[in-house]
Amino acid sequence: MRALDAHKSEVLRHVLLDVSETTHITEKGQATIPHELREKYDLEPGDEVVWMDTEEEIVVEKRTRTGGRGMLVDDDTPAETREEVAEALSQRVRDRRDRNYEDS
Repeated sequence: MRALDAHKSEVLRHVLLDVSETTHITEKGQATIPHELREKYDLEPGDEVVWMDTEEEIVVEKRTRTGGRGMLVDDDTPAETREEVAEALSQRVRDRRDRNYEDS
C-alpha cells in the first residue's frame, strides 16, 4: 500500500510541475479545480471527486462509475439491467445534490 501511495504522490508532484495554479478555499470550504486540470482529467459539472488524506498530502481523484461494481447487482446481471440501475441511482444522486444546493 505504501508503494502505491508513494507512486500516487510522485504522479501528483509531476502534475503539479506541469500545471501549478493557486486557488482559494471559500468560507463554505469549496475550492475551484483549475481549468487545465478539469480538461486534462475530463471533469465536468456534476462529476464527483474523492478527497483522500495520505497523512502527507491531500490527493483528489475523479470517482468513476465502476468504483462500486458488484455491490448493488450480481456480477451475472445483464448489461442492460446494470445500465438501468446505474441511471436510476445517478438520477437519485442528482436529485439529492440539487436539493442540497437549494437548501444552501
